[in-house]
Amino acid sequence: MSAEAPQSPPSPKPSAQRYAPATARVSSHGTSMNNKSFGSPVSSLAVFCAGVSNSSINGFCGAAAGVASGIVTCPLDVIKTRLQAQGSFRPRNHARPSRAIYNGLIGTARVIWLEDGVRGMYRGLGPMLLGYLPTWAVYMSVYDASKDYFYANIENKWLCRISASITAGACSTLATNPIWVIKTRLMSQVSLRASEEHRPPWHYKSTVDAFRKMYRTEGLRAFYSGLSPALLGLTHVAIQFPLYEFFKMKFTGLEMGQTSSQDEDIHWFGILGATFLSKICATSATYPHEVLRTRLQTQQRSLPPQSPEEISFRGGHGGYGHQTRPPGTASSDGMINTPRYRGVIRTCRTILQEEGWRAFYNGMGTNMVRAVPAAMTTMLTYETLKQACFRLKTDGEHILERQRSGLDP
Repeated sequence: MSAEAPQSPPSPKPSAQRYAPATARVSSHGTSMNNKSFGSPVSSLAVFCAGVSNSSINGFCGAAAGVASGIVTCPLDVIKTRLQAQGSFRPRNHARPSRAIYNGLIGTARVIWLEDGVRGMYRGLGPMLLGYLPTWAVYMSVYDASKDYFYANIENKWLCRISASITAGACSTLATNPIWVIKTRLMSQVSLRASEEHRPPWHYKSTVDAFRKMYRTEGLRAFYSGLSPALLGLTHVAIQFPLYEFFKMKFTGLEMGQTSSQDEDIHWFGILGATFLSKICATSATYPHEVLRTRLQTQQRSLPPQSPEEISFRGGHGGYGHQTRPPGTASSDGMINTPRYRGVIRTCRTILQEEGWRAFYNGMGTNMVRAVPAAMTTMLTYETLKQACFRLKTDGEHILERQRSGLDP
């Protein structure tokens, strides 16, 4: 790929210089601070921010941005998860489902609303918010730090940004995969009124209840179900964030999270346009891995009964949804209790044989409707908060400098 246009600012700069320098802001923002008491809440917050590291600010802004996007787009995420998981709970002796209970965005929303109401539209919101906090906090912190590192060692900007995206994505995925497994399980859970072939073999009352039951019945490995396609999904961020930085540079002349001492305005349209284009490209190129991840995460790992042959019989497991089939397998009498989906390659082969290639794009339209606004909310919140935090950090450093100079009234 070719490098950016010549007018782009030289890089890399040290992380402290990539944000608003204190001397550059004294004239525009420091004056307003001088008119306020040094003991005012704003001044106290500015002094506090002055002692916070750049990585901590990145983590806070990333976590806040993820929570904002999660609240806005949770209903669409529920719809997308139902569409992706559809077909994974039917008995094995059914070559194809008799009918699709979820059809498109509006049809799926209608079914969820009629069966579960508002509560069903926000099912899984708790673990989603719990997951977004560390996910975006880790991602933004690692991305910014690793980008500085790669900028100092690699000349090609595209390669630097791709490497930083993969590094940050791997760290956040390994740290938060258990939370996303619980979130996906809760979102794919349907009403008691749903037909049995569309009903998952579990019933969780809450996030804590899901964690307890999964650990007791399936073991620790269940929390890392779908880790392989999740890591495969690093291709998504490897496309999205370098493209975002490229488009933002074209539209605003600034890199991700970068501020300008000459222009304190937030480039709303530039950020939104860069996010829209980068997210569309990344989602279109890498969507099938999300279906694979959802299928693996919603598949229950049952512990086989105590027998030399490790054979499970129908009715051998008690509890909700287990009266006629072992958890996650819906096997007939005498069938070894092996999961339907095992590994990325086998899962691809199984879905292709049972449902055809179109199943790899189940819910893609809904995902676009969900993912693009979520990405816009995330990036706009992140960029806005980061600019505000570094502005406060600059003002706090100016206040501390005045105090050290004996100018504190």
